[in-house]
Parts: sequence; C-alpha cells; structure tokens
Amino acid sequence: MNKIPPHKGVYILPNLITTASLLCAFTALVWVSKGLFETAAVAIFFAALLDGLDGKVARLTNSSSLFGVEYDSLADLVAFGVAPAFLLYHWQIGEFGRYGMAVCFVFVSCGAMRLARFNITTTSGASKKFFVGLPIPAAGCTIAALVLFMPHLPENFYSCLPYFCLGLGLLLGVLMVSRVRYYSFKDFGIVKAYPLRSMVVALLVLVIIFVNPKLMAFLILLGYVLAGMIHTVVLLVRSRRVVPPAEPGN
Repeated sequence: MNKIPPHKGVYILPNLITTASLLCAFTALVWVSKGLFETAAVAIFFAALLDGLDGKVARLTNSSSLFGVEYDSLADLVAFGVAPAFLLYHWQIGEFGRYGMAVCFVFVSCGAMRLARFNITTTSGASKKFFVGLPIPAAGCTIAALVLFMPHLPENFYSCLPYFCLGLGLLLGVLMVSRVRYYSFKDFGIVKAYPLRSMVVALLVLVIIFVNPKLMAFLILLGYVLAGMIHTVVLLVRSRRVVPPAEPGN
C-alpha cells in the first residue's frame, strides 16, 4: 500500500480549516432561520477565528496554493457576507421590506467586490500594511457583535435600532468598496521595537475582553471601523494643507 506523501496531508489541513469556517457560516444561516440570532452571531465569530487560522497554517506548513486562496474567498463571502446580511435582515430590518432587502444585497455584493479586489491587489504585490476598504470579516463581525451587544443598549433606543441597522448595513457595504485605508496588523515593526510594551497592551486587551466579551467585541470592531474613516480624513486634510509651489513670474 502506497503511503501519501507528508506534504499532501499538510496541504489538506488549511482547506479543512476553511471548510470548518464555511460550516460555521452555514450553521449560522440555519440558526437565523430558527430565530436564534445570538447563537448565529457566535457562529460568525467562530468562522472569523477559523478564517484567521487557515492562512497562518498554510504559511507555516508551506502549503499555500491558488486553490486555497480562491476557496478561502468563497468561504469568506458566505461567512461574512451572506450570513451577516441574512442575520441583519431577519433580526431587525425585515420590516422595511424591499428597502431592507436592497441594503442586505448591497452589503453582500460589496463584500464580493471587496474580496475580488483583495485577491487582485494581493497577487500584484501591493503593500500589506494597510487594507484598501474595510475587510469583509470586520464588516460581518461588526453586525454579529451588534447582535450580542444589544442587551447593553438602553431600552429607549430599541425603537430606533431598525433604522440604525439599516444605515449601518449600508455604511459597511460602502466602506468595503471604498478607498478608506484600514491597518492590516501584518506589520510587526512596532512589536519588534517595543516588545515589552506590546505584550502589556495585548495582555490588558485580553483581560478587558475576558471581563465583558460582548461589550468589548462591539466596541473594538466599531472603533476599527471608525479609525479607518478618521485616518483617511486626517490624510485628506494634511494633503490639502500642502501649499503648491508658486509659479515663476513672467
């Protein structure tokens, strides 16, 4: 009996993790259809965790492939595009009818375009320090985090929540295909320069998340969404302040 070469077994591992992420997304869709919105939101977060693992496993085992890249993108579209939109529609904005459907479709289609653009820029050797446009996992997890964060909202805000969700879904979709830059956390220059401080900050963040994970998950993701917008606005203001050189006189 011929043995399978070791590298062939390792090649399967990252794709199995991607499949597990896709399974979480499918489970989230089923739970949404049953009205288990918080459970579906947790499943989306598990999909995000697995999505972060498959790429790292592929790089560590030297088993990256074009098939894996495309498979991962398709799984991401379901996990962070279709599942969050389905969740958002049935949770809050279904009462808007066609308008709610339109917003969810914008979210899904912008997520698909975001992934297509990411694949192109990755293969073209673009800078990995920043993402151009909001990453689709961050967009999908923001919706999931809002579902988990709902018990912390004041009761008098509940009547406005469907309108807020309608605007949030549209905003997240537009941000995914925008030119807004978001930090990718792939540049570890700061960590190497200040290892002790970075470790202390990471420890504090983990402790805070452990104390109240639902609250902190939403605040961290919302802060990430806003940080990219603020950073882009600051860059635009700085570029406009640059005075062009005076033209020579006649």
